[in-house]
Amino acid sequence: MTEAADALVIGAGPAGLMAAEALMASGRRVVIAEAMPTPARKFLMAGKSGLNLTRDEPLADFAARIGDGTGDGATSDPRNYLQTDAGAFGPAEVRAWAEGLGIALFAGSTGRVFPVGMKASPLLRAWLARLRAGSVDLRTRWRWNGLGDGFQFQAPEGPRTVDPKVTVLALGGASWPRLGSDAAWVPMLTGAGVEITPFRPANMGFRVTWSDPMARFFGEAVKGVAIKAGTEVSRGEWVISRAGIEGGGIYAVAAAIRDGAEAVVDLAPDLKEAALAARFAQPRGKLSLGNWLRRVLGDPVKVALLLEWGGRSGDAAEWAARAKALPLRHEGPMGLDRAISSAGGITAAALTDVLELRALPGVFAAGEMLDWEAPTGGYLLTTCLATGLRAGQAAARRLP
Repeated sequence: MTEAADALVIGAGPAGLMAAEALMASGRRVVIAEAMPTPARKFLMAGKSGLNLTRDEPLADFAARIGDGTGDGATSDPRNYLQTDAGAFGPAEVRAWAEGLGIALFAGSTGRVFPVGMKASPLLRAWLARLRAGSVDLRTRWRWNGLGDGFQFQAPEGPRTVDPKVTVLALGGASWPRLGSDAAWVPMLTGAGVEITPFRPANMGFRVTWSDPMARFFGEAVKGVAIKAGTEVSRGEWVISRAGIEGGGIYAVAAAIRDGAEAVVDLAPDLKEAALAARFAQPRGKLSLGNWLRRVLGDPVKVALLLEWGGRSGDAAEWAARAKALPLRHEGPMGLDRAISSAGGITAAALTDVLELRALPGVFAAGEMLDWEAPTGGYLLTTCLATGLRAGQAAARRLP
């Protein structure tokens, strides 16, 4: 069975829903096909610990954090993905859009912007209500599985084909596949001549085989330290887990570490090395090694890391030097199944300036399908929204 449609959007995450909203504004009938039982599952999961929607920072600073996912000097600048028909769609525009849905926002002390209620679900409900009130038909459990005379799907009612005038693909990358971003679309597009860079994990943790004494610290947060990897520095918190090290402070420098930068941990970033050495020079007396180090560093988690990665002996100067540049020892990045996002995807060379696939005229792509990379903290979500808007606007202009 084949049906015609003005516009088809495949994928109901943030990029796909934003593309549908742009197409809806043109007054055309829009069909969204989503493989999962409910839309925007990764978006909702990200909001469980507080939906970090965007940042409270100038557009130029924000755009500078969005990079090419391959690291090989792409043919176009991924930071241009924030541009739309009306100009930039950056932090200020995302805030205005969310507030237009009735969602009150606030900026935290680090510049991260959250809904007052912290959760993603109220925003998603308001967004879906606006789309349903327009000309958008959302179909769940519709899995795209073929490209030929139209777009072929396996639907609850059996095989279906949609033959649209324009299409926006927003199927996500390859991280968190259990939530729907499984990159199953890659063979279909490569078969159609679309160039795709292989996916690799981004914003991920790193595997560590801990010694037995570290088991008591599993789940503990590492606070008040700095990680230096190449030119990148992170002061954020991270967590010691059974599998290794994870969390925002790690994700901020994950790309640099993944790409080969040596990482060191400064356990006392607010102290000069000489001042720290003076603390280590204080008499130990009858204190055990652990208690003595705890007196100097003030935190048992820091002590555990120092003993795990730095050894158990030395004079005051050696202890201070070690604590200021403790080698972060790991066994490589965690896989895509644990990564917050992925690098890789449809190359810049495979796209026009308005995100149309050169090999498939009338078909556009958005979100994490594209080859770009950004840290967590609002950068990922804002760029997904912006690329969805840009692709949807361009698709609407292609409609006869």
